[in-house]
This record gives sequence, structure tokens and C-alpha cells, in this order.
Amino acid sequence: MDLLSTKKYHFFVKHLNSVGIAPLPKRTCSQALRISSLHQRAWLMKLLAVELHSAEIADPNHREACQNILSELFGQRNTEYGVDHDASFFITQNETGSISKSKVLELLEIIQFESPDITLKCSQFVSNLKYSSMAEDILTSPTTMGKGVYYHSERGDRLIDLVSFRDKLWQKWNLNNSELNSFGSEIELNAIRDAIQQLLRWGWKYNKNLEEQAAQLHMLTSWSQIVEISASQKISSLENRSDILFQLLDASLNFSGSPDCSLRMAQMLTQVGLTCMAKLRDERFALPSDLTSETITCLHIIMTKQLSNGACQSILFKLILAVLRRESSETLRRRQYALLLSYFQYCRHVLDSDVRTTILEFLSVDEQDNGDLDLEKMDKDQAELAHANFTILRKEEQPILNLVIKDATQGSESVKTMSLYVIDALICVDHEKFFLSQLQSRGFLRSCFLNMSNFSYQDGGFSLDSMHRLCTLEAEFSLLLRICHKYGKSGSQILFSMGSLHHIASCKALHLPMKGSFRRHDTRVEKNSADLDKQQMVVAPILRLLFSLTSLVETSELFEVKNKVVREIVEFIKGHQLLFDQVLQEDISDADELTMELVNHVVGILTKVWPYEESDDYGFVQRLFGMMRSLWSRDPDVFTSIGSARSEIQQKADVSISRLCFSLSSYIYFLVTKKSLRLQIFDHASTATQQPTLASLVFFLGSLATVLDRAAEEKYLLLNKIKDINELSRQEVDEIITMYVSHGYASSSENIQKRRYMAMVGMCKIVGHRSRLIMLLLLLAQNLMNIILAHFNDSNSLKALSDAKEELHSLCGRLIPVLERLELVNEDKTGHNLKVFHRLARSLKEMSIQKLAN
Repeated sequence: MDLLSTKKYHFFVKHLNSVGIAPLPKRTCSQALRISSLHQRAWLMKLLAVELHSAEIADPNHREACQNILSELFGQRNTEYGVDHDASFFITQNETGSISKSKVLELLEIIQFESPDITLKCSQFVSNLKYSSMAEDILTSPTTMGKGVYYHSERGDRLIDLVSFRDKLWQKWNLNNSELNSFGSEIELNAIRDAIQQLLRWGWKYNKNLEEQAAQLHMLTSWSQIVEISASQKISSLENRSDILFQLLDASLNFSGSPDCSLRMAQMLTQVGLTCMAKLRDERFALPSDLTSETITCLHIIMTKQLSNGACQSILFKLILAVLRRESSETLRRRQYALLLSYFQYCRHVLDSDVRTTILEFLSVDEQDNGDLDLEKMDKDQAELAHANFTILRKEEQPILNLVIKDATQGSESVKTMSLYVIDALICVDHEKFFLSQLQSRGFLRSCFLNMSNFSYQDGGFSLDSMHRLCTLEAEFSLLLRICHKYGKSGSQILFSMGSLHHIASCKALHLPMKGSFRRHDTRVEKNSADLDKQQMVVAPILRLLFSLTSLVETSELFEVKNKVVREIVEFIKGHQLLFDQVLQEDISDADELTMELVNHVVGILTKVWPYEESDDYGFVQRLFGMMRSLWSRDPDVFTSIGSARSEIQQKADVSISRLCFSLSSYIYFLVTKKSLRLQIFDHASTATQQPTLASLVFFLGSLATVLDRAAEEKYLLLNKIKDINELSRQEVDEIITMYVSHGYASSSENIQKRRYMAMVGMCKIVGHRSRLIMLLLLLAQNLMNIILAHFNDSNSLKALSDAKEELHSLCGRLIPVLERLELVNEDKTGHNLKVFHRLARSLKEMSIQKLAN
């Protein structure tokens, strides 16, 4: 390889032109030469792939060889390492003077021919049924299948040994005609000679056709290796990368959907499509490599390299045709479904999903005059693309739904799982409940519920088959949850009316071990065993779905709810008390993200429906009260990322804690306003109760004021840093990256432009987390103030408070400074309209001053 990469030979580029894209010999003229030519091109491309994959880039010969290969293959100017090759040097022109397609596509076109027929039977060559049956017996006999009549080529293709085949034919004929004399019948001998000659011609044709088919597959394999290595490792050095990837994806889909493409070739092409689609998704938010300025603006986050709507629609249309091809298999469809899901993810986010739109709008105010930035237009384009995708799918809804639903109900477990996620994606792009009505009319949703009810497992759920069924079950829950999120309360109502809670409650997966992980013990995967978490695969999806169904509680009349939704959810909770108890007993001070999600869902479910339960024999109310006392008695350091290392995990933990506290405050607010619950001012030794006190609410309100002020200040400072990102020194940028960007995404060797870009995106993500935290803190503080206000406004409560005047004065003395701090919360720093919030704080402060004066 060192010798081939030198300038003296120009081996790679020279032979790519002289051999790679040369016309393929005709099959009718010289099939042997055609087969040899296909293998020759395949080995040439393998050499190119080896050079691209393993060449030492530090070596100037290898570096230039790789650059020349890429430029020759893709017809693009190469800008890496400071080398600028003129694209016109590498792109050929046809006779009309227009630019021809890139050589990588020309190489694919060479393979795009109908594979020779290897299904041709020998009976089509021999008219006498007696002789054709004799040949079939020899070729299919168990004694000759392994050896004798067949041999394997160097590439492993099973070919007919023509000499052995001829001898076997004579032996069998002699055995069947032993009664003839030594010379035999002249007519019979002539007939068998002619038949054997015809059979040998058929065998030779069969061998050549099989060899050509194998050579075609060999060349496609080599082509796919070049494309995947280039796309995944080397394409970053080329310009117009998105265009290159689209052309490769488009050509792969075209070929894989054509009648000339065999099943094995379609699998390879679909894999190439998956790689190109993944790189297209990465490419959207990558910082342009050709930046000459050190200035980074909001524009670089917003202006993504999204394909045009027309190109996206072309991908979807051709992908659907490929999925609906006549010859298919589960292996192929799994890859096609994965490609379809990747496409929908590509279309879903025109803007960087890590950066909230409100932040982009704030940052883009100063850049609106340049004419290139129009968030509304981008949103409109994305809506048009979503509608166009839906229109294409609706035109093909009958065959596509027939296939996907058949796979989801009758396929293997792995295909069932992928099919369910495809249906999930169809729901995402649905309009006017079209796909939902189709699923209902076909009885698919009901079959999902029946699968949940009939779920079974063996060996305690540890076998490979049981784990596959768990993956399918998780996908079914994901689909039902998508229906709730997509269609809101109407979707939840549809699922509830179908008896969803009854089917979920009878699912045996809930009886699997809750604690810890369980390991695959199937003998087939003993060496590659992996931990599976039942919490993530079963418990979390069920709790998410159950929490979504609680949205129906707020929209129904109390008595109607009590008879339907609340009653069924309460019965579910009672039937799975152990599960809820275990989640509530988790130590949230050291909980991971999944555990916090489970706790939030359990608390959210209980706070929605348990107020309607008359008794507390199950102890949930006391556990909720105990959680309130524990959380609300802490200092502001309950929010771990305030004033400390601000990793993204800690930022998310803060939001989870805030959401938990908000659910608990909403629960106590409901009890105070609807159930006439009245809290004590302070704890008393004579009354042992788990209920929080008004003093604990005031203390926690003070902690919230501190956290709110710090979070708003941090958000404000970060936004200013983002705006002034180009004024910061490299040291300041590096400090920001160290604090806010994951180590796996940042490399110290990147230039200042890329590091500023990473710092900018990292700070935008943190601002997004801070914005969510601030919103929850404001709602939480508002709930706490309303709870205290309800006590001050209630006449019966007022009398009880008046009896404990000293305690009331002490409470008001603590409350007034907290309310004064809340009045000073700045709208500009929080990014929220605080008129109602400030009015509530002032009203409560005035009442506190009056009670303090009495």
C-alpha cells in the first residue's frame, strides 16, 4: 500500500478511471470476461476501501492518495489539511459540456443490471422427461448434495462439477438399462448422448450465471464498503456533504426498489442508506468547516443544513417503494423500518433539538435585519414538510399499513418491535386522526391490549425469547403513550374506553422482579449476556401511560370521574400497592434520572386521584406528607446544580426535583381548597402528624426565593455570554466548555471557531434547563402562596390562627421578608410575565402585615 500510494504510480485514481468505470463486457459476447471484470472492479474497490480506512494520514503520500480518491469518487473539492484541489480537475465532462455524475454513482450504475437467472431447470433444456428426472435425482440426492456432483469455488459458491455430473449420468443410465447388450440400442445410446450434452450445456450455463450473480454481489459489497467508510470517516473533508449524502441515499433507494435488485443486494443497499441517513442527521448541526471568520453567531445554530422539502419527499417516496418491493424478508424490512424511523427523526427537528426555540428567538433579535434569519418561515417549511410526508403516506396507506400491521402481529418478536415503532412514527405525522381511525377499524389497538393481557414469560423472564417479548411489550406501551401525547385528552379517552387499565393491570410483566437488573441466561447468548432493567422496559412505560390517563380527571365532573376514571386508576393502584410503595421508598437524594422519573410519575398519579379516596388504609397520604416534610425542610442545596458544578445531569435533576415539589404542592393545595384541610402553624409535641406546617411552607418558600434568584441570574449571565461569545478569549471559552459541555463532545485540538460554537450550544442547553426550572419554581411558589392565602382568608382557620397569636406573629414575621424578595424577582431575568405573581405576593404581604399589627 505504501508503494501504490506514491505519486509515481497514481495507482488508485488511474485504475479507477481505466478499470472501475469502464464499460462492462456483454454477457452474450463473453460471460467469463464479464465475470472476471466484475471481480476485478470489486478487488480494486476493496483496495480503495483499505487505503481510506487504514492509511496513515501523517504520511504525505497516503494523505494525498486519500484526498485524491475522495475527490475522484465524489467530484468535490477537498479542503482538509489546508489542501485545495480544484474540483474541475476531478469532475469529467460529457460531450455536451455538462458535468457528469460522480464516479461513485457511475460505479453503482455498472452493477445495476438484472441478475442472470439461476432458477432455470434442466427440464427446459431436455425435452425427454425421463432424462431430466434422472438429472434432478442426481442433483438432489442426499448422497451427492455434500460432495461428488458439487464443488465450491474460492468465494464459496456451490457449482456443478460437470465431469462428475457427466459420469453420474452415465452410471445411472447404465444401471437403469443393464438388460441391454454391451453395445446397447443404437437409438437409445444416441438419445442419451444428446441428452447428456444438453444437460452439460445447462450445467455450464447454470455455473456461469451463478458466478456472475456472485461477482455482481462481490462488486456491490466492495462499493458499499467504500461508501460507508467515506461517509462515516472521511466525508468531513469535502464540501457540499449533504448533497453527496443525499445522492448516495437516493441512488441506493432507487436500486433497492427496482425489480433488478436481488434480496441480498437490497439488504446491502439499505445498510448504505442507513449510514447516509445517520450522517445527514449529524450534518445538520455541524459547524461549517469552511468558516474563514472567527465570528460565531446565533445563525450558525439556526441555519441547519436541511435538505429541501422536495428532496425529503423524494426520499420518503422511494423508501416506501423499496419497503413494498415484491421480494422481501424480515431482515430486509428491519433495516428498511430503521431507515424510515431515521428519516422521520431527520424531518422532525429543523432547529437544533438541544436548543429551545424561545432562546433562539431571544438571541436572534439582533440578527433579524440580515434577511437570512426567519424562524417563522422555518417553522412554516417544517409544517409543510410534515403535511407532505403525511400526504405521501396516505396515498400508500393501504399497502403500507397492511404490511406493517402484519409484521406487528404475525412477525418475529424483533420485527414486531420495529413495526410498532413505525406505527408510532405514523401517529406522529398523523392529521385529523386518519391513521388512528385506521388502526381502530382494523382492530389493531385491541390486539395490542390483548397481547399485554396475554403476555407470558419463562425462566423468570431471563430467557432470550422472554426478553424479545419484553422489547415488543415496551414498544406497545410506547405506541399507546404516543396516542395520548399526539391526540391529547381525546386520545386518552379512546384508550380508556377500550379498557386499557384492565389490560395493563392483568399484564404479567408487572410481576417480574422489581429490584436490580436481571441478566440474560440463555445458552445462545451466554458469552454476550447483558443487563436489562425491568424498571425501564416495563414499569416506566406503564407509569407514563397511567399518568397520561390521569389527564381525564381534570376534564370530568367529580361524580362522573369518581365512578369511572378515578375508580379504575385507584383500583389499579390498590392492586399494585407493592410497586407504588417501592417507588415511594426510593432515596431521591441519590436517585438517577430513571428513578426520579418513576417517583415523579407515582407522585403525580397519586396526587391526581388519591384525594378522591375516602380512606388512607394504604398509607399513601402519610407517605406524601412525609415526602413534603423532607423536601420542604431542606436548604436551597436540594437543587444540586445551583452554585456548584453544573453538569447536564444535575441540571435535569433540578428540574425533576422541582416537578416533584410542584406535584406535592398541587396536592396539598387541592386538599386545602377542596377538602378543607387546615395546616398547623408549627409542630407540637402533643399532636404527632406527618402533615407539613405553615412554617415549613414559609421556610421552603424562602428557599425557593433564593434558588429562583440564583437561577434567573445565572440564565441572564449566560445569555449575555452567548451574545458576547466572540469577545471571549480562548481561556474563557475553554472554561465554559469545561463547565457546560460533556467531555466526549469537546476536543482541545479544535480551532477557536469550533470551540466557540460548542461553548455557545452548551450554554444554550443550560439556559434551556434553567428556563424550565424557573417556570416550575414560579408555579411552585405561587401554589405555596395560595395555600397560605387560603388559610388567611378562611374564617374558621382565621379563628384558629387567632387563638395562637404568638405563633401567627412569628409566622408572619418570617413570611414578610420572603414575600419582599419574591416581589423583586425580575421579569427580564426570568423571561416571564410576573404581574399575577407579584400581585399575589403583594396581597399576601399586606395580609401578613395586618395580622402582625393585630
